[in-house]
Amino acid sequence: MALDQEDINHEGTRLDHSVMSFGDHLEELRFRLMMALVVPIPLMIVLFPFSDDLRNILCQPVLMALESSGLPAQLQALNPAETLTTDLKLSIIFALVLSCPWVFWQSWKFIEPGLYNQERRFVHLLIPGSAVLTISGLALLYFVMLPLMLKVLISFGIPGNQPSYPAHVPAPITATDQAPPIDEPAASGDQLRVPISAERPRDLEPGSFWISPKNNTLQIAVPADDGDSTRVMILQVPLSIEGMVVQQYRLSEYINFILMLMIGIAIAFQMPLVILLLGWVGIVKPTTLRKNRKYALLACAVVAAITTPADVISMMLMLVPLYCLYEFGILLLILAPANRVAEGAIFKGAVEDVLGRFDRDDEDPDPEDPMDPPQDPEDDPGDDPGDDPPAGPSQGPDEPTPPFPTDSGGPPSDVIPVEGSVPAREKTPDEEDDASGHKDERSS
Repeated sequence: MALDQEDINHEGTRLDHSVMSFGDHLEELRFRLMMALVVPIPLMIVLFPFSDDLRNILCQPVLMALESSGLPAQLQALNPAETLTTDLKLSIIFALVLSCPWVFWQSWKFIEPGLYNQERRFVHLLIPGSAVLTISGLALLYFVMLPLMLKVLISFGIPGNQPSYPAHVPAPITATDQAPPIDEPAASGDQLRVPISAERPRDLEPGSFWISPKNNTLQIAVPADDGDSTRVMILQVPLSIEGMVVQQYRLSEYINFILMLMIGIAIAFQMPLVILLLGWVGIVKPTTLRKNRKYALLACAVVAAITTPADVISMMLMLVPLYCLYEFGILLLILAPANRVAEGAIFKGAVEDVLGRFDRDDEDPDPEDPMDPPQDPEDDPGDDPGDDPPAGPSQGPDEPTPPFPTDSGGPPSDVIPVEGSVPAREKTPDEEDDASGHKDERSS
């Protein structure tokens, strides 16, 4: 996508690119696609031996949620190849995710020659911002949202009122009671009592067993697989409560559930950048976004209901971050408008906005700013209110005074009444005769 060598950008400098035909563009595209695949394929092969660790990391939230709810922390696979296919899927997905910077770089190198310098600044802001928002969303999902969400979903399968029965509490042994010999076998009517302990016993030997009320499992110590007689491993048998729904999740279904949540979170957390793009092209403005906050809240609720399981807690856990991202998008649009990004003055303009200092002309002072005093009236005599003539009683302050009254059709009056002055004295009959005589002499 290189441009002609004779092309000139907006600053008047010539672009240093050669002419490329359509075939050259296809060749460049093929080269960039091959370069983009150089990293993901080897990385997938490298990650496959560590896929079980990746699987354990993703399964850790549900195992902890099951254990905290008093259930056995176990997942099941219903076919022999389920674990293998799951590990292969995870290695491919993580290889693509880790190689995204390399793939984006190859895509950028293909389209970069066709962009002006001011257009490249927009990409320099969008790509790092998208990466930061995606990582933040995934971290919020894994460490905050997912544990609470799984705990709420698991709690729906636990009965509220668990049945209980009266138990016989044996009397404590006193010093006068005769303790039975240790080697004496128990009577045929005696019942086998399984010890109950929330913690693992210290002195373990093969054949030791106890019930853990922490996760309702029967735990048995057996010899280790390596043949070392000094070490044992623990086997667990889940025990279910009467009338309880057994919750044993399938490995592949749980991994698909987590991956879908991650994709939804990664897409939803791009909302600030979408708002920024719409503002740059002139579709939305900050004032419009502020006025339509209630509709934005409704849209965020719909998105949260679609991307989360069907429970209110999960929806609220998604709704709150989405609306915060909406407000963050408005803030980004204010601090980084299109003209600042094109000029490369985002940081300077953002600092001015935060400090309340905007660029303005000296002829337009701000009367509310103490650092920018108003102009002295003596410097502009044309604005002196004392030079304006007083307005008459029938005219407002902004209406011009007519040169003479036109209602009577006569000559202009010698005295124009002014608001606040003494009214003119009426002429006597002798003065009127003298005035008419002088008028006749002038006419003759």
